[in-house]
Amino acid sequence: MKKVILIVAGALLCVTAWTVIGQKKVLSPKEERREVREKRRAERLAEFEKSTDSLVLSRNFQFTPQTMQRQPAGPLRQLLNPNFSVSIWDGTADICLPYVKGYVPPYYTTILNYTVGNLQGYTTEQTNEGWMVTFSTPLFSASNYTFTFEIFSRTGGANLTISNPWYSDVQYTGTLSQLY
Repeated sequence: MKKVILIVAGALLCVTAWTVIGQKKVLSPKEERREVREKRRAERLAEFEKSTDSLVLSRNFQFTPQTMQRQPAGPLRQLLNPNFSVSIWDGTADICLPYVKGYVPPYYTTILNYTVGNLQGYTTEQTNEGWMVTFSTPLFSASNYTFTFEIFSRTGGANLTISNPWYSDVQYTGTLSQLY
């Protein structure tokens, strides 16, 4: 008798599970619009991430800084001049950025204003959050300046760190865009 009850209970459980799984959830119009918006938003985010990846891989992009800071703990400065940027195309870098020089305080700000065609060691490496792009150039001086871009594919933001053996590193935060 116990076997029959177990078999019947098991059969009822299977039928109930099949009925619940087989039913399609009926959404209200509000829930349906919400799901459509979420799906469109996810598609736009994926497309943006794909376009950022494409920019980096094409080696044809422009970095526009919004802030700069002498490392490790210099003052954070906003950059409002629309002429400041670093443009990369065809193995060439067009650099126009403020830069902090000095061995010891008082540090002073100068402008790096160069177009350089000899980018040494240009590497592009994919990371969990986007890309790491690195190259170095002497900028017509005796020592090399190393440019390291940390690019975030999902947000479109980027950090640029310029290193030089004689000065403190300078870090810029900004955005990446297509170079026209």
